[in-house]
Amino acid sequence: MAAPIAITTGEPAGIGPEIAVAAAAASPLATVLIGDEPLLRAAAAAVGVAWPLPPQVQVQHVALAAAVTPGRLDPRNAPYVLRLLDAAIDGCRSGRFRAMATAPVHKGAINDAGIAFTGHTEYLAARTGAPRVVMMLVGGGMRVALATTHLPLARVPAAITLPSLAATVDVLNGDLVRRFGLERPRIGVAGLNPHAGEGGHLGREEIDVIAPALAAARARGIDADGPFPADTLFVPAMLSRFDAVLAMYHDQGLPVLKHASFGQGVNVTLGLPIVRTSVDHGTALELAGTGRADAGSMAAALALADELSRR
Repeated sequence: MAAPIAITTGEPAGIGPEIAVAAAAASPLATVLIGDEPLLRAAAAAVGVAWPLPPQVQVQHVALAAAVTPGRLDPRNAPYVLRLLDAAIDGCRSGRFRAMATAPVHKGAINDAGIAFTGHTEYLAARTGAPRVVMMLVGGGMRVALATTHLPLARVPAAITLPSLAATVDVLNGDLVRRFGLERPRIGVAGLNPHAGEGGHLGREEIDVIAPALAAARARGIDADGPFPADTLFVPAMLSRFDAVLAMYHDQGLPVLKHASFGQGVNVTLGLPIVRTSVDHGTALELAGTGRADAGSMAAALALADELSRR
């Protein structure tokens, strides 16, 4: 019998507890909800899920640090949010869980508590000792990976270097083979600048960094093509040529994918020694406690975690 999948329930004042309970209860998969049990019981009532939960759903209780009001952030619960992640990571590494699917956290609330935190992706990398991780979203018939993640736009060009881009392409290609079962993935790579630099007139990153990195990747046997102007790479005729797209920064690639699949997309962290998927949206504080949050992305994250961990 396969080990269960851990579901971290995220920011307690957001929609995470509700969508986690709803998705787990509707799935036939064996899951473990990690979170404060009274909070999850209240979330179940909000979404109309009977308590006790179905037998395939277990709860690993982690106590809140402070009482929760839906929609109202409290930095005192920031350590609680990280304890949820730690419990899932430790369980995956020990073999108790075969994968983890994560509900959204609120980066601002964690930072307001005095804890340096830039996102799930970076936290998971640090906790597992992964030398290089890559954020990729899956949805709308696309797989879109990012060369940089949660960086201010002004810092993006300096972060795109030959070594970093080479490592990103290697992780992306490797996990498309290992996790997604693609024998020889075809990767389309976007340029950084408009028109992919227009031959150097709009920037030289394509000439000096991206094109050489891709040439080196091809020499290693990786089918990576580009750099292409991002505005033409994402048209259907071009997308059909590739199994995945590598965008240079967060808001270059993700708006396109989210337009095509918002509420059904899945965030996957590549390069980890464990399987981790997540929703494609944030904490939606304005919906917390109303029972109106859509659990579709969490359901999709759970299904993809199952698929990837079985492979």
